[in-house]
Order: sequence, then C-alpha cells, then structure tokens
Amino acid sequence: MKRDFVNNPERIGRHMRQGRIAAGLTQDEAVGELEERGISLTKAGLSKYERGGSAPKPTVLRGLAAVYGVEVGFFLEEAGVEVEWLAFRKAAKLGKTAQERMKAIAESQVDAFVTLRRALEPWRQTESPACTTVREIDDIETAALTLRRHWDLGMQPIESVTGAIEDSGGIVVELDDDQDLFGGLSGWADDATPIVAVSRAVTDDRRRFSLAHELGHLVMNIEADLDEKTEERWAHRFAAAFLVPAEVARRELGERRRHLDFRELMLLKQKHGLSMAAWIFRASDLGIIEQAHARTLFAEMGQRGWRRHEPVDFEGEEQPTKFRQLIFRALAEGILSRTQAERLCPGVSRDTGDDGVSPATAMDPRSLHRLPRTERERLIEQAAAVVEKDYRNGGSLSGFDAMTEEDHADDPL
Repeated sequence: MKRDFVNNPERIGRHMRQGRIAAGLTQDEAVGELEERGISLTKAGLSKYERGGSAPKPTVLRGLAAVYGVEVGFFLEEAGVEVEWLAFRKAAKLGKTAQERMKAIAESQVDAFVTLRRALEPWRQTESPACTTVREIDDIETAALTLRRHWDLGMQPIESVTGAIEDSGGIVVELDDDQDLFGGLSGWADDATPIVAVSRAVTDDRRRFSLAHELGHLVMNIEADLDEKTEERWAHRFAAAFLVPAEVARRELGERRRHLDFRELMLLKQKHGLSMAAWIFRASDLGIIEQAHARTLFAEMGQRGWRRHEPVDFEGEEQPTKFRQLIFRALAEGILSRTQAERLCPGVSRDTGDDGVSPATAMDPRSLHRLPRTERERLIEQAAAVVEKDYRNGGSLSGFDAMTEEDHADDPL
C-alpha cells in the first residue's frame, strides 16, 4: 500500500487516534500500556500527538503499534479518504465510547478499501446513487423505485443487497456486535461513495433490511420537518419498498385482503428476503389489510414467540466480498504483506490456503481477541486439530514419556 513517510504530524495524529479507538482503549489506558513497556508518555502528550500538535518519537510509535496491534507503518499511511457519517442506528444502551470505536473501525476499513481500489482499479469511477426529494410518505415509494431503476434491478427479488451496493461502487462494512445493540451506520466517502455498515451477527433478512434502511438515509433528500423517530420510520418504509415495491406486494398479496395466513408469509419471506413482520407492515402501509388485522397478526406472533425468532429463515448471500477480493489481489501482486493483510482484514490469513499454517496461529493475539466469541472458539478448535498429532502417542512429544531420570542429567565431563 502506498505510503508517504514525510513527517506529517496531523496525519500521524489522526491515525494514532483511529488506532487507539479501534483498539477500544482510552488515552489513560494507552498511556498505561506504554508504561508497562517502559515507554514514558503522559496523557497530555498523547492528546497533543493525536491533535497533530507535534510528531511523536519513533520509540513512541513503535510502542503504540504494539499496544494497538498494528504495524508502525499504519501511523504513517497516506490518508486515502474523508468519511462523513450521516446516520447511526443503535440501541440506547450502546454508549458513546462504543459508537466512536465502531466508527473508527469502519473508517479504517473504508480508508484501506478506497486506497486499494485506487491502486488496483484506477479505471473505476464511482457513481453516486440517485437521490430523490421526499416531502411526504408517497415520495418514499418513488425514491425506492428510482434507486432500483438506477441500479437496473428490475422488479424481481433482489438476490443480494450487499452485492447490489458493491457492484455499484459502494462499500459495505461488517462490524462486530455480540450484544445486538448496533443497527446500522451510513455515510459518504469523499462525498461520492456510499458507505453502509451493518452488524456481522444478524440474520440475512435483518441484514438486508438494515442495508436498505441505511440506503434510505443516503438517497432520500427529506424536505420535511421530521423528528428523529419519524425519520427512522420513513427509512424503514424505504427499506420495505426497496426490497418489495408496491406493485410486487400487490401482485403477491392482492389489492385488498381481509386476512393473511402465516404460511403464506413464510413463503414470501423466503422468496423476497423480507421478514414476516415486515410483510405485515408492508401490507398495512399499502392498505392491503386493515391496521386492526395487522395488530392481531402481531399479537399472535408474540404469543407464538415469533417476534424475535421467526419460524423460517431466509438464506441469502449478504456477506461483503469486494474488500476481501482486493486484499487477495494485493497479496498476489505484492502490494500487501500477509501481516498488513491480516491487520486490514482479520482472519484473511486462514483463506490463503497455506499448508501447515493454523488459522489461529496465523493471527496475532489482539486480532484473535477482536473476533466474535464463536469465531474465536472455532479458530482455536481448528488450530488444536492441526497440532493434535503432536500430542498423540508416537508424536513429537511422546518421546518424553520414555525418558528415565538419568536421561535428564547432564553428561559427565
């Protein structure tokens, strides 16, 4: 990856702050970690460096690189992109520190994504998605249809919302969220490239809806005086209209219905990747069913325990692939080292196919710790299987069992 090693305190400071927040550390904690490594730095000094007031000494950069689990070159990388966040959807329990950490992680990945794409695909011109002025509810349907037409998606079920975003030049970022407190994050890179961040932990139908919801924030130019709650409802309406346009919903359900059958909704969820609950909202919003019937359906779903976990799953292709593709190409062409690739995309080493390399041991401990708990456990089990033969009878360690006490004594001089 191209780097500018000219002493630029402002750029270095920006990366120092980004690295610290991504590592989940406060300034006090970072200073404490440095002290354990024998490097003296005050909180005020670290703050000054992060503001770009002066350039840190190489010893400080090396120490912080070890603390944050990055290479020293991370602090010196040329800034590739300016990110402007527009919407952050979250639960109230997600604190400000956690929010800033998620933004920092997303910005780091977006920065690397854009830099790699510029190096490997200089011909690519990102075209901003079509924006639509929205003054009232009916304009939301128009905005959703306009984006589908702009991306040439037709009226058939969308195979992958992630793929549609990436194929159009947008960026999809996955963020860890073990507590299910994060809903979505959207913004622009260099005022032109759409960015949508979603939780890695949610089901495919929730992920599709979150992606479409965040697209709504990006492409709807709302010219109405709305409070935050109403604006979120409008983004929900956009998501449903993007996944299932009104024409399609009426074709599937009919113009007017007195009742909907849950088995019908199960089939429609699996066909269109829109949850059963969202289908009920969609039918109510379009006037296909009365709101009273929608309330009855929701009450029955609650009684059956379906409000949180619906009885059928949608299996889609909603994992972003473009960033990993760029990483693999950069590795093949010698633009990135394996260490750099692992820092940019934790876990990428296990996909390189190197014989004899354990996925867990190919990662540094900090990168391994950042993975979701289930992923960490899977990797550790996989690593244990790789070295299992060394612990079986006849393996490289079994020879110790055959050694007598005399074998441990030094040979006489």
